[in-house]
Amino acid sequence: MKFGLFYEHQIARPWGEGDEHRLFKDALDQVELADRLGFDHVWEVEHHFLEEYSHSSAPEVFLAAASQRTSRIRLGHGIVLLPGAYNHTARVVERINTLDLLSDGRVDFGTGESSSNAELDGFGIDRASKRDQWLDHIEAATRMMVEEPFAGWDGPWLQMPPRNVVPKPYQKPHPPLWVACTQRETIRLAATKGIGALSFGFVEPGEAEEWVGEYYDTIASDACVPAGFAVNANVACVLPFMCHDDEQEAIDRGLDGAHFFGYSLGHFYGFGNHQPGVTDIHEQFLANRTAFGFDRETAAQVGVGLRARMKKEVNGVDEGIASLRGAIGTPDQIRDLLLDYEAAGVDQVIFISQAGHNRHEHICESMELFAREVMPEFAERDRAHVAAKEARLADSVTAALTRRNGRRTVEPDYRIPPPSGA
Repeated sequence: MKFGLFYEHQIARPWGEGDEHRLFKDALDQVELADRLGFDHVWEVEHHFLEEYSHSSAPEVFLAAASQRTSRIRLGHGIVLLPGAYNHTARVVERINTLDLLSDGRVDFGTGESSSNAELDGFGIDRASKRDQWLDHIEAATRMMVEEPFAGWDGPWLQMPPRNVVPKPYQKPHPPLWVACTQRETIRLAATKGIGALSFGFVEPGEAEEWVGEYYDTIASDACVPAGFAVNANVACVLPFMCHDDEQEAIDRGLDGAHFFGYSLGHFYGFGNHQPGVTDIHEQFLANRTAFGFDRETAAQVGVGLRARMKKEVNGVDEGIASLRGAIGTPDQIRDLLLDYEAAGVDQVIFISQAGHNRHEHICESMELFAREVMPEFAERDRAHVAAKEARLADSVTAALTRRNGRRTVEPDYRIPPPSGA
């Protein structure tokens, strides 16, 4: 199993002068440390207008900066928003390919749609058609990466004449494709498109095992018709994370940030009534967290293994994944929990530490302890896991790629005309 770090660039109120500047600088320091420690991925979101929850509106800029401070960690867009009003598909491809060249081929290309009213309405995107827009644009994007020149597109949501989209990516045929998944339906869709599933919902290992099984069954079936020119068969799950030798210290350093992450997500994607520039989400969180399933007393109990906390019931009471404790605990507790995800077939666990008011120095100490005490044994087993998976899926992947229409060519006499009157 591989390990990644996930960044929303959260900055819970109250804000002070220079807080945003320090937030980005600290995150770059954390990514540089993760690179040295042997973490596999850093994942960066794209969100707009989601104050406090996510100030990551230009992930391509942050990842470009990270590419110049690291040498081996993979740089994941988790995710780029593809509906055209957010980003024209050709501009997305140009940015991805440029970052891939700058990083010597370390980019993972995750895409998605978003579902918050703040973003959809802010950019004038129709909620009912956003999935269809994504399907149209991801098919065009992969062709822009491999066709030379791109033979143009006449889809329901993108129309574009033939153009040579440059530069081309360092990785061939293109960087690995992923899609954001919060529901089982989207994970199934990811498999039909031969795309890695970035599961951003917090799921317990038993549920993850069901999702993984269905995903790989679909990859191996005739239903898989890749959106790209390579299949990226991987399932990743996200967990809150803070590691310390003392369980109570791990809780004190990481639990409130993890709960704020979940609460602020719900604020923008579920129950929130938001007044831009005025609403104080963190203040509301402190007042209402228990009512929304983020009960500190339940999650902060010590001496109960993290495996037990991931069950839907704790001590006979339904606590909704134990009020979101995740991987917050000692190295031994986190190891035991991760063994369940490994057994479920999850390919990567992505940790969320930069959340709420979590402190930079605590995040760094947590990463260092985990990398020293827990990560090596999983990394050692991962090599055999990847080799066995590739051998098992080799024939299915070959068959899936034959079902995908190949690269196209442009009519020999096609020309871009000069400007009118020239």
